[in-house]
Amino acid sequence: MSLPTDLYQSQIQTWPPEGRHILAHYDDSSIVVYQAYRQSIGRFAVEHGRFGGADFSFARMSWIKPNFLWMMYRSGWGTKPGQEMTLALRLRRTFFNHLLEAAVPSSYDSQFPGGRAAWSAAVKESQVRLQWDPDHSPTGANLARKAIQLGLRGQTLEAFATTELLEVIDLSDFVASQRANVAESKLSALHTPVEHVYLPHHEQPKLETPG
Repeated sequence: MSLPTDLYQSQIQTWPPEGRHILAHYDDSSIVVYQAYRQSIGRFAVEHGRFGGADFSFARMSWIKPNFLWMMYRSGWGTKPGQEMTLALRLRRTFFNHLLEAAVPSSYDSQFPGGRAAWSAAVKESQVRLQWDPDHSPTGANLARKAIQLGLRGQTLEAFATTELLEVIDLSDFVASQRANVAESKLSALHTPVEHVYLPHHEQPKLETPG
């Protein structure tokens, strides 16, 4: 598996305990997000390095999650029907930043510019939805920290599934091995992918230019 991991109990010491944060594995040019699929979709993606095949639909909205433990909560650590195969998907960071900038919240927020009518129109037009949900511990308990997920459709989904997708990593065996640690209450042995707080491009600190 070409994705670095570390002990969960070491990592949680560096993660913020509350608030809205994007926890993700990333480098200078890429960021990893997660999805869980049935075997036929997952195997096609691993074999071809992109999504497609008879069972993958480009006509629906597909949700991506940069937070590994949120994905584990959603898929029941790879045990829920149709979510048995966990994939780590390495995307271009420029594309992920574009998703964040283009995203429209799934539910109305009174601070949305233009009010409810403007939000309703934006939801209909946007190809990217944004949703903040409670993050989860390895056992599935709700946390005070919020985790992000992004829903993609239309041309944005096609770009995600093909041209902006740099690598497809099958995490299924890793998930199964760590699921055993959770089931046996061995959290001291639990490993998860290395994740840090990710700042969107427009929130990153600007460097002062020597003058």
